[in-house]
Amino acid sequence: MTHPLPKMETADQPMGQGSRRDFFSQMSTGICGAALLQLLGNELRGNEVRGNELPADPTRDVPSLIPRRPLRPAQAKSVIHLFMNGGPSQMDLFDPKPELDKHHGESYFDKIAGEVESIKDAGALMRSPFKFAQHGQSGMWVSDALPHLARYVDDISLIRSLYTTNITHEPALYLIQTNRMVSGYPTLGSWITYGLGSESQNLPAYVVLDDPLGLPINGVENWHSGFLPPIYQGTRFRSTGVPVLNLQPETSDRPELAAMQRRLLNRLDTLHQHRHRAQPNLQARIATYELAARMQLSAHEALDVSQETQATQQLYGIGQGVTDSYGRRCLIARRLVERGVRFVQLFINAQIWDNHTGLATDMKVACDRTDLPIAGLLQDLKQRGLLDETLVIWGGEFGRLPIAQLSADRDERKSGRDHNKNAGCCWLAGGGVKPGITYGATDELGFAAVENRVGVPDWHATILHLLGLNHDELYVDQHGLREKLTGVQPARVIQELIQNPHG
Repeated sequence: MTHPLPKMETADQPMGQGSRRDFFSQMSTGICGAALLQLLGNELRGNEVRGNELPADPTRDVPSLIPRRPLRPAQAKSVIHLFMNGGPSQMDLFDPKPELDKHHGESYFDKIAGEVESIKDAGALMRSPFKFAQHGQSGMWVSDALPHLARYVDDISLIRSLYTTNITHEPALYLIQTNRMVSGYPTLGSWITYGLGSESQNLPAYVVLDDPLGLPINGVENWHSGFLPPIYQGTRFRSTGVPVLNLQPETSDRPELAAMQRRLLNRLDTLHQHRHRAQPNLQARIATYELAARMQLSAHEALDVSQETQATQQLYGIGQGVTDSYGRRCLIARRLVERGVRFVQLFINAQIWDNHTGLATDMKVACDRTDLPIAGLLQDLKQRGLLDETLVIWGGEFGRLPIAQLSADRDERKSGRDHNKNAGCCWLAGGGVKPGITYGATDELGFAAVENRVGVPDWHATILHLLGLNHDELYVDQHGLREKLTGVQPARVIQELIQNPHG
């Protein structure tokens, strides 16, 4: 679909050798072109092709975040992804293994040597330092490291058979985000916003709430749009201080003058964009600047948790020491989906779940920081009637091994666990998933998924399905290949996790 140029009146008297149309056309080349050159640099050059960026088809719709109706009925409208980067240990949180207690201290390295990353530090089988109990009407097993989440197990669907294909953080993170083990591909959030747009035109469709203490491994590539237009990449919001840097203008004009300027710039942008329809980056950046203008009014309000009652803030652990930062971001996530944001992703700093040593203490710290806020989020969404239409996802990039990883001083009391690609846990809540079920199983030691195994493409396909998207039909023609989130390998929707699997 093409977008026609806006109609403009022709002056009664010519202005020099041309009409008013010529004048504005020249202005678009001058004022608008100069401004955009300053902002975009080389992105406005002809038909330049760089890396994966090919000239867009001029007949194709301009990339936008206008909400689009899915091809099939959606059970979820938005997603909150609680990304536990680092790799939480399944046998210490959700997958109790009595055989580890029974065989604690016995050698097992020779049976899994090819699956161990830090070979020199590999130890014997190690039991969990945490105690397990069954909770809720579902009887789901949860360790005492997560006492708050344990109260809401009847609202979640637990997967105990997730597996991946790499034991190193960087490629494993790329894989869980993009289904590829290299950079340059669109993330899950980018594909979802590409397919559905946004219910809010005053806030980004895809918001990232990273930890103020530091970026995760792979940095901003965790929310990159890859070869999709840049309008579909994640936008970072800060949970404290100014939400978005450089959002407010340095000087303020009278409202009527600012409105006139915006109207003129919109017309000039349209003219310039029509002349450069083969530049998806240009289209995306213009749309981004227009969104930024609208965000000046909306972003601060959306991120202002002081508008919430003290009881709500307390529910998330805000103002309560170690839970304050993550609780604040969980509450902001609820406020964002409430306002129509499609995909919100939360990260935790560094790798607090990467417990190579000090498992008993360090994993407890990770749980203490996140457990109460996540339980508060589930309760808050549920009591507001938002959980039915909001899909909440919890999980990391892989699991951990059943053997110990010894500390530098070889003190077994300080042991942790190494990476494990063969088994891991994650859970989903709301958004059309069956509550209170446990799906899949690992072997008796928790080393590998053996029953109802769930690969990353299956996980992605199921999430898309809950949003009304078909993983085979959501694609982009790229270099003669239909590029999809799930790639070329087979992927299945896990119907057993869905309340109305064929609805």
